[in-house]
Amino acid sequence: MKNKDESRAFDFERKNKKKMTKTILQAIILLILGYFLYHAIFDAKHYTEPDKTQWTNDNGFISLSYFGVARKGTTELIAKKRLDEQLKALYDHGYTTISQQDVLDYYQKGKPLPPKALFLSFEDGRNDSSLFAQPLLEKYNFKATILSYANKIGSKESKFLQPKDMLKMMKTGYWELGSNGYRLTYINIFDKSGKLIGVKDEKEFKDRENTSYYTHYLMDFIRDEDHVPVENRKEMEARVNADYKSMKELYTNTLGFVPPVYMIMHANHLYGGMNRLVENVNSENIKAIFGMHFNREGNMLNGSDKDLYDLTRVQPASYWYTNHLLMKIRKDTGEQVNFVTGDKHRAANFESVAGAAEFDENRIALTSLPGGKGLLLLKDSDAYKDVKLTAELGGHSIGNQSVYLRYDRKKDAFIRVSILDNEILMDQKTAGGKVEQVFAVKLDDQAAARSKKMEVVLKGDKASITVDDLLLVSDQQLSESIQSGQVALEAKASSKNAKDDIYDAVFDNLKIVKITEDGSEQEKLFTNGYAGVEGVISRIKNAINASFDWAIDTF
Repeated sequence: MKNKDESRAFDFERKNKKKMTKTILQAIILLILGYFLYHAIFDAKHYTEPDKTQWTNDNGFISLSYFGVARKGTTELIAKKRLDEQLKALYDHGYTTISQQDVLDYYQKGKPLPPKALFLSFEDGRNDSSLFAQPLLEKYNFKATILSYANKIGSKESKFLQPKDMLKMMKTGYWELGSNGYRLTYINIFDKSGKLIGVKDEKEFKDRENTSYYTHYLMDFIRDEDHVPVENRKEMEARVNADYKSMKELYTNTLGFVPPVYMIMHANHLYGGMNRLVENVNSENIKAIFGMHFNREGNMLNGSDKDLYDLTRVQPASYWYTNHLLMKIRKDTGEQVNFVTGDKHRAANFESVAGAAEFDENRIALTSLPGGKGLLLLKDSDAYKDVKLTAELGGHSIGNQSVYLRYDRKKDAFIRVSILDNEILMDQKTAGGKVEQVFAVKLDDQAAARSKKMEVVLKGDKASITVDDLLLVSDQQLSESIQSGQVALEAKASSKNAKDDIYDAVFDNLKIVKITEDGSEQEKLFTNGYAGVEGVISRIKNAINASFDWAIDTF
């Protein structure tokens, strides 16, 4: 037996080994980051201009504008990997990026565009957008416009690009500059009780879910609690003019020019029914300062009949999968697209009925049709009866992702479990009958922000549902007539999302096990999760990613 001194010495040695291992790992990560940083600085590439003599397109161009880019992605910023996948899809479909001058020449001089023309931009003037998008622009030889808010010039917030950064970016040829305006400030904010909150800038205005109304600084008169203007016409005009004047002076003094492209906040308000007096003063300033204006959002196609000061764009959300973007392109342009399948071996287990599905390792991302559904049927599952199905559902909280059990296509009979707008629903439909809801429960607000681990057990005419290890319903009575059938996955957009009628349902680690009469698990019928070596590799990748995140956050 070891004495106390020996035990202490052993513990001390073990701790030292752990510290040394951690130090070595950190050093390796820093060396890797240093390597990439060195090459990013000293191996700068330059944009190659396309051969414009071959351009013959007079049908217009599409415009995409991303809020920003992050290494792993956030609720607002798209992950670098996902942006890469989307830009690759655009590149593979033959899209060529066009410059601001190309847009001006198209509308002012009638010059043609490439067969598939793309105006690409990144908003808010963020450092991380520049850092993570630059290698991708180099990879696909894409040109993009990065937009900024003028009042961030001189800001101590390190996340925003400064004029010296923007001018350096322009020298590579991959970047042009644009503006989102002088500031991101909101006025006429009312909470859900109708109380006037007033004016707040972006950093102060975080609790938007509890507001009933708000608008941007340039979009209206400032109003009181009864919605009556508290400023007259001259005061409103002086306030709006001062914003544009400050923006123009800041850009001119620091860049030497005003960026030619403007994307106003909020989109779709100007020339969209706002107060005519406010509209006029905005319009006059915009046309006097900028060469073009992307005023609208929601449709990406700008045809030859568009106005240079009323152009339109789409802002892809960070949670859009590649097929979502392609589905939107097909909807807006009418062009045929080739959807991304991913792992064809895993895809072969399913029959695609509607929409488009991407298989990425243990994940199935199912994209619906616009205003319709996405539907996948699991092959060879026609006789499934008593089963336990588990999966992690990770689609956006506003939308409908469903699992069908005992789905008889000929009789149109099924048992369906859905997560619709953060509510768990169980429906059943007998042959020739109507859809009947047998169970519903609202999940807590915290569940909306994370994936939900769902378990459904069917045995005879009883069902149980567990979500995130919480048993929601046990032995729920079902119709005895729904005996057996296929397993299916479904995606549908929610009516609550008025801006987007396309939805991505996400199913991770789908697993189906047969249940015996005594309720025990008998055999695995299907799995789309990790197994064996795949699981080990996945854990290693996650550990490496966590280490990189630590290094970025720490240094």
